[in-house]
Amino acid sequence: MAVVDISQLETMTSGDAALAAEAIGIFRQSADLWGRMLDAHTDPDHWADAAHAIKGAARSVGAMPLGDACEVAEKLGRSGEATRASAGVAISTIKDRLGEALEALAHVEHQLIMKRTFVGVRLE
Repeated sequence: MAVVDISQLETMTSGDAALAAEAIGIFRQSADLWGRMLDAHTDPDHWADAAHAIKGAARSVGAMPLGDACEVAEKLGRSGEATRASAGVAISTIKDRLGEALEALAHVEHQLIMKRTFVGVRLE
């Protein structure tokens, strides 16, 4: 699965490249804010809430692997069965996928700003 599904981003923004670039900027800000709450040493509800918020933001910009990792962590945090070790693994996976998504989306955002269209926008 691709790090970012550009067709999902295009669908969510009705093909408006400027809106898509703005959505990526909002995602980046949200990820920064909520990403700071991803800590296996805190209450599971705390990091599950962060995973939930990042999940929605990720899926809105087409970062599906990140959204999926967040969904797994959120379910774990809400299950009442999370250990520090399992939380650490789930949160580490989110952070790995988040880094990949941010890198890919920076590339997409640059193309959208330069081209002002989705035509020819791709991950290389």
